[in-house]
Formats: sequence, C-alpha cells, structure tokens
Amino acid sequence: MIFVTGGTGLVGSHLLFNLLRSGKQVRALKRSSSNLKLALMTFSYYSDQAEELFQKIDWVEGDILDYHSMEELLAGVTDVYHCAAMVSFHPNDHDSMLNNNVKGTANLIDAAIFNKVKRFCHVSSIAALGHTQDGTEIDEETYWIPSKQKSAYSLSKFFSEMEVWRGIEEGMDAVIVNPSIILGPGNWDIGSPKLFQSIWKGLGYYTKGENGFVDVRDVAEVMTQLMQPETFSQHKNQRFILNAGNMGYQEFFNKIADALQRPRPKTFASDMILQVAWRAARMASFFSGKRPVITKEAVSGSNRINHYNGSKIQRSIAFEYRGLDHTIQDIARLFLKDVELLTPPIKKKKRSTSQS
Repeated sequence: MIFVTGGTGLVGSHLLFNLLRSGKQVRALKRSSSNLKLALMTFSYYSDQAEELFQKIDWVEGDILDYHSMEELLAGVTDVYHCAAMVSFHPNDHDSMLNNNVKGTANLIDAAIFNKVKRFCHVSSIAALGHTQDGTEIDEETYWIPSKQKSAYSLSKFFSEMEVWRGIEEGMDAVIVNPSIILGPGNWDIGSPKLFQSIWKGLGYYTKGENGFVDVRDVAEVMTQLMQPETFSQHKNQRFILNAGNMGYQEFFNKIADALQRPRPKTFASDMILQVAWRAARMASFFSGKRPVITKEAVSGSNRINHYNGSKIQRSIAFEYRGLDHTIQDIARLFLKDVELLTPPIKKKKRSTSQS
C-alpha cells in the first residue's frame, strides 16, 4: 500500500497518475475541502481512461497536523510520498505555513516510524538549499545558511527537510528530492501554471534574474524510480536536486509568449520598480481589504541569478530530463486547449428587420 499526501496539487496529481498507471495500490490523503476535480483534470491530460484510473484511488480524509489520524492512516502502508506543502508569500500566512509544513512533516515522520514504513519520499525544494558566493552552480552539498533574506517559505521547507533527516537518524529510510521551479499543467490560477495565464492575458514586465526549471513529469518519474525497492536500497538517505536546466526569466517568459502566440513582455522590472510595485500593492490592499496582488517576498530575488546542478540523479539512476523547450510547448498546448473549452462561443447577433 502506498500513501500520498498533496494528491490534488501539481506534483501529487502527476505522481498519482504515474502510480495508478503502473497498477499500484494507492491511498491518498485529502481534506474535506479538497477539490478532487483538479487531480482528475491532470489525469485527463494524459489518458483517455482518466476516470477509470482515478476511481482506483482510495481517498481518505485527514489532516497532517493531527498526529493520531496520521498514525491510523499509515497502518499497513509500505511507501509514503509526502508532496503536501503550503506555499505562500503573504506575510499573514507565515506562521500558519511554518506550522503546517514543519509540524505536518514531523507528524508524518513520527507516524511512519511508528508503523515501520519501509520507504519514505519527501518533496523538498531548492528553497531549502544554500547559495554559492562565487556564482558557481548550487548542488546537494551547498548547505542552507540562515539569512534575513530567506522567505518564510524557504524557512518552512528547510525545517521540514530537517524533520526528515531527524527521522533518518531515528531509523527511518528516506529519499529527498529538491526540485527547482516545477513546470506543468494544472490549476492555472496558482503557482507556475499561472505564469502561462498571466502571459496569455498580456503580462508586460520581465526581470533579469535566472533560475532552474524542471518538468513536473520528470519529478514524478524520478520519485517513482527512487522508490523502487532495489533502487531505494542503493540511494536511500540522500537528497537529489531535480533541475532540467537554468534559464533567464526574460528568455523563459519569451518562450511562453511565443508558444501561446502572445506578445513578449517588453518592460524590464528593475529592483526599484519592483519595490514601488509591492509597496503600492500593499497600500491598495489596505484600502480595499483584499490581499495584495504582489508582496515583498514574492518579488524578492526576481533579478537574482541562481544556477542549479541537477546531474546527480542522472548519475544515480537511468533517467534523462525533458528539454525545457519541449516542456513549455506541451504546457502551452494544454493551456490553449483549456482556454478553448472554457471560452463560451460567441453568439451571432440576429439581423434586425423592420417593416415600413
């Protein structure tokens, strides 16, 4: 029995598809408020038998913040994939995000140890890694250094990963994956999929930062490969950066715009412009009572250059990354298909006639 958290998210839904397609028996955690249609939509992107596969998932209701429910739900489980995490760059969410991501992971680790789970796969992030001082590529040995510039999300992922290492010290076996920016289709209103929607709507700004990117299908494939018993025994208790390549944001935005046949963003958003923008958004939020469109944390580092080395996983298992150009084209195609499905047909106006 395999247990998956975060099954309605970008990574989790793609992972579920891989597992079900391989004939695995899967128990997936959900909240009472979870929207299962998002996971089913992911299945429909890749299979004509999406509904049939989806019905094989054993959805169970629970909360990773409730240790006792985790202990009960992990009974009889051999493999755990921990994909669930809260992602926010809004100041009001800092405490709840730290609590959810860190305490939730700690509860899951303790429940896994109690139930003698054989294999545990934790989805961490490049946000849990450090930065090099000389501009060289960041790898698995580039350790996190405390800094006031670290976002609350970065803190939550670092301390969540520390809970996994703590579990390893207590006798649990695990693998950790640290994906860069994950690209894939899904909920077009949040995360990286929203970039496609924003450029479709006419995003006019770009930044000159650089970062790493990886296809969500590659992340799901690596996770399932690492959890195969023989592979797991060879590579357990290690972390793996998952990064298909490094690219500047301007080039990345341009590729999306070209794939969507939309104008490329033309205005450079300098650090000064970004500072004015998030302050203006905060002021507008104060008067409207709505959450700001952008925040200080969301734009921090937008012009920073970070390069990541994702080659360790290629040296460890039989795996090759998808090219980023191919990934962007695939996502754009699915986005345009969804736009077409959601756009109501234009009704032709009836020609009025008059009699004299």
